[in-house]
Amino acid sequence: MKPPPFGYVRPRSLTEAAALLQSHGDGAQILAGGQSLLPTLSLRLSQPTLLIDINAVEDATPLEERDGTLRCGARVRHVELERSELTHRRAPLLAMAMPQVAHVAIRNRGTPCGSVALADPAAEIPACVIALRGDVVLQGSKVSRIVAAEDFFLGLYETARGAAEVISELRFPIAEPDDRFGFAEFTRRLGDFAIVGIAAAAHLEDRHVVDLRFVVFGCEARPKLSAVARELANGCACDAVPIERIAKAVASEIDPMSNAQGDARSKRLQTRALSARVLTHMFAGEAA
Repeated sequence: MKPPPFGYVRPRSLTEAAALLQSHGDGAQILAGGQSLLPTLSLRLSQPTLLIDINAVEDATPLEERDGTLRCGARVRHVELERSELTHRRAPLLAMAMPQVAHVAIRNRGTPCGSVALADPAAEIPACVIALRGDVVLQGSKVSRIVAAEDFFLGLYETARGAAEVISELRFPIAEPDDRFGFAEFTRRLGDFAIVGIAAAAHLEDRHVVDLRFVVFGCEARPKLSAVARELANGCACDAVPIERIAKAVASEIDPMSNAQGDARSKRLQTRALSARVLTHMFAGEAA
């Protein structure tokens, strides 16, 4: 199918893009990588009256380290984040996750900010932003604001982004030497959306866990930050983390959706297995 007719504009700044969103209301949509938007246009699942192409904006943040954070702007492609030496040194969890994001052709055009804006519950980037205590920077026509990632995702494809706001950048705290990271997902084939996935980050002090952020994605309407994993792991020596107990508790804590990818019982079993694998990699030195 062909997309319905729509207007097209190419603003020079993100503030101009936000102003266009404000003036055109629900009929306008942002185009960055377009890897989710263009298929829905062709299928007429999305019918905007105006596409706002931000690929020429001059105020977009590059991928850079600044003020103790790794910053990923609205025009940064998945492939840039995947291949950057900054990602591997400063945000190892992202380096683990990026090769699992879709396929090479999609990573060449798609953007991390676009993935966060879409908020697909099976996408890797939203889960990683939460696990890393990241922030989402939202640009309006006049002012910008920062939303913590764990407060940004509200439900299925629902976020805290206002109708007249553009995601201008993602910010990730710089990894410290004692931080540990783990990532794994279960898919039907490499590049598919995750049926179940885990993104995890832990900070150690004197070889004891002081903060474990364990995020399950793909099962529920939004990524789930596990409270029980943090409770059971925090305070434990890194070689005495109760891996099987945490994995079992996390699987019981989630409320997975039954769909074409599997029923709730199957997803709980998969979550338990993946949780044990990730925790073993993080704290027992075995490969995930």
